[in-house]
Amino acid sequence: MYDIPFNKPYFTGIEPHYIEQAIASGWISGDGAFTKKCHALLESWLGVPKALLTTSCTHALEMAALLVDVQPGDEVIVPSFTFVSTVNAFALRGAKIVFADIRPDTLNLDEVQLESLITPRTKAIVPVHYAGVGCEMTRILELAQPRGVAVIEDNAHGLLGKYKGQYLGTFGCLATQSFHETKNFTCGEGGALLINDPNYIESAEIIREKGTNRSRFFRGQVDKYTWVGLGSSYLPSEVLAAFLYAQLEAHQQIQTKRHTLWERYAEYLPAWAEAQGARLPIVPEHCEQPYHMFYLLLPSLSARTHFINTLKAQSILSVFHYLPLNASPMGQTFGAKLGDCPVTEDISDRLVRLPFYNDLQENEQLRVIDAIQRIQL
Repeated sequence: MYDIPFNKPYFTGIEPHYIEQAIASGWISGDGAFTKKCHALLESWLGVPKALLTTSCTHALEMAALLVDVQPGDEVIVPSFTFVSTVNAFALRGAKIVFADIRPDTLNLDEVQLESLITPRTKAIVPVHYAGVGCEMTRILELAQPRGVAVIEDNAHGLLGKYKGQYLGTFGCLATQSFHETKNFTCGEGGALLINDPNYIESAEIIREKGTNRSRFFRGQVDKYTWVGLGSSYLPSEVLAAFLYAQLEAHQQIQTKRHTLWERYAEYLPAWAEAQGARLPIVPEHCEQPYHMFYLLLPSLSARTHFINTLKAQSILSVFHYLPLNASPMGQTFGAKLGDCPVTEDISDRLVRLPFYNDLQENEQLRVIDAIQRIQL
């Protein structure tokens, strides 16, 4: 146990009351009153035609793969620097995964090399908004739309972030959100599918309801429901939705706190970083981030190991992040290999994430900062 962990789930205090209400209602399976409230909030905030809660961001990605009808042999372009869920959702449908390298500044999919990766077999491009900083969506859409390639945003980090004044998650035909305990808003495990193309709404409801038209039945559009297509069980329970609704309601309070934490790191660490050959996150002027994380890029793998171990000795936990998927054993089954994504491979060795959670107190964060400022790399 660390005095200052890397992450600690945040509780608004309202969650137990809403959970009690959900239990008292007698409806604790999916798509009850609290689920509908979460849907309405997300749709209102983002201006999307439809939002559907899911049991995880992973499951939202799996729904997206089914909705765009990924078939064996189709190619799906993803950044190598991402969590495995981004890839698994499409690999499960038999897709060939094509790994793209990332930009050295934002650590997002490098749109400059994207055109060279698109082939007649490309079915989808999955930009991942790393740390909630928007990918270059203008160029990505310019390349994808004329070719009929679906753009599916993995926005696990980016709820309420913006690119050129527009909310992340509203650019592609579909987008996915995460409410895992490490995210700004959480229900422990959960996610959402954002549907920007209304043509997908009915199919998404069928997929999410185990391949049945149960949603139409509950709306009174059919007198009974039946199996009409492929699907699975992607609905979270009302208990989780009630927990999440308390978090979403408190979004201004949560975001204000995270903004303060991020800016404090950004205020105190530049001089140390410059002296040590390290780098702070880069957020372009046309991007508004949601303050999901704070990371440092250190000069080398050995420097990062020394950094993590030095903080650990003071009971402060910092962690590294994704390993290059192109160099993983599964990545190699798709024909990828070490050396294919040099920026990803370099960044992966040097990135370290600092403690960042809503309940991180000012004195604790200053202790982290002081410990960092004493480190010589």
